Amino acid sequence: MEKLTHINEKGEANMVDISDKAVTKRRALASGKISMNAGAFDQIVSGTAPKGDVLGTARIAGITAAKRTFEMIPLCHLIMLSKVSIEFVPDPAEHVIECTCEVLSEGKTGVEMEALTGVSAALLTIYDMCKAADRKMTIGDIRLEEKDGGRSGSYRRKEN
Repeated sequence: MEKLTHINEKGEANMVDISDKAVTKRRALASGKISMNAGAFDQIVSGTAPKGDVLGTARIAGITAAKRTFEMIPLCHLIMLSKVSIEFVPDPAEHVIECTCEVLSEGKTGVEMEALTGVSAALLTIYDMCKAADRKMTIGDIRLEEKDGGRSGSYRRKEN
């Protein structure tokens, strides 16, 4: 098993020292989904939800969360992000909305946590804005799909 980078020789949690790392282009893509009943789904995709533009609001929430990841995840570095994009793909047959978050940066550390945080906040915002229509909504499958840059190179999720 590889050594955990956030644990020092005394077994204490610490922020990783990235001062000697090279600046490289970094990219991460994360995804997740939220499932709901037909009524809530129809309100979201038709734009008739009582609280307003659900996907537009969720997009802004996801972008904001990605930019502020370092404030929520204790050992994350403050990273200057070049781009954060949030996309939604509704699936009317399953009443599911898939969300993806792509994050780009040039820096000394990766942006996987920012992409995962962006997806999580966007999906939580959908839940918050539509919980009156369906309290049984389920958020899940939040995961890293791809990452590029840095010493470890590229990663692509492979399905089993």
